[in-house]
Amino acid sequence: MLQSGPAGNGPAAQRDYLTMDLVADFGSNPGNLGMFACIPRGAPRSPALVVALHGCNQTAREFDLATGWSALGKEHGFAVLFPEQKSLNNPHNCFNWFVEKHILPEEGEIASIRSMIEKLLHEHRLDPRRVFVTGLSAGGAMACALLASCPDLFAAGAIIGGLPYGAARGPADAMKTMIFGPSYSARELGDFVRRAAPGQRRWPKISIWHGDCDEVVAPVNGSALVRQWLNIHQLDEEDAEFDAADGQTRRVWRDASGEILVEHYAINGMAHGLPADGRAFGISGGLAAPFVAFDAKISSTVRIAKSWGLIKQPRSWNLPLQPLHLADSWFHFIQAWFTGGAEPK
Repeated sequence: MLQSGPAGNGPAAQRDYLTMDLVADFGSNPGNLGMFACIPRGAPRSPALVVALHGCNQTAREFDLATGWSALGKEHGFAVLFPEQKSLNNPHNCFNWFVEKHILPEEGEIASIRSMIEKLLHEHRLDPRRVFVTGLSAGGAMACALLASCPDLFAAGAIIGGLPYGAARGPADAMKTMIFGPSYSARELGDFVRRAAPGQRRWPKISIWHGDCDEVVAPVNGSALVRQWLNIHQLDEEDAEFDAADGQTRRVWRDASGEILVEHYAINGMAHGLPADGRAFGISGGLAAPFVAFDAKISSTVRIAKSWGLIKQPRSWNLPLQPLHLADSWFHFIQAWFTGGAEPK
């Protein structure tokens, strides 16, 4: 099994690879989130924007160090936005994907993130046609919520170790869904999305990543995400095409013109986390960040960025990684999603 957890050290040298700027004022912030942004110097005219959402017990900086999004943005000329949860909202820094007021288009955390995006689009003249979102775990579930509730904002999104939009309401329901998956049909899952954005005709492209040994967010949730977004795009699950990507099986679904609208990576042997290629980080063994599988030998960051047209071909880049010491078992991590049974504010 590919383990995803704190079990090793990164390079000893510590330095900032790219300055992550704190943005204190970005307008309406009903979700009380923090905002960090990386705008590369000398970026091309109207660069793209990637929104990257961390998992529980992570900060924006830690998520960036583990995934390399800002480094890739600096190299290839696109901006990266890192919303950050606060302990006042959730003591374990989880985005509140299971609280209804935080996943509606004009409320809570969704509204805060939308304000951040609009600020960057305006102030840095970013390309509104090339806005993307990705996230891990609770961040993956919130990425799905953004894609569902604000589909007009995004060209595409990637959900890693996440859950379908609307699959849970409240902490107890969320824990049940994480372990057993949602009990809804594909049509019902699609209806959750359609109700969030009534009248929407154009929907974002979707990339879904999940470890097949995930004991935190069961792999059935990845399958449910596939069904939800196939229903939205009016595609048939039986029409999947299979191919191999860095030794992993990928399923894709295309529209009538041949364009891929939904793809699904089931990472063989991977527990809960984000698949990464440690060789690109100069890591020959062990792990350097929680819930990141550096031994997966496939980089979700590079694969996703390439599919979005942000890079022409993968490159290797060495990043400084610091050892992080967080929850070391799936049970403790599940506990970290919640606040002792009380609904977060």
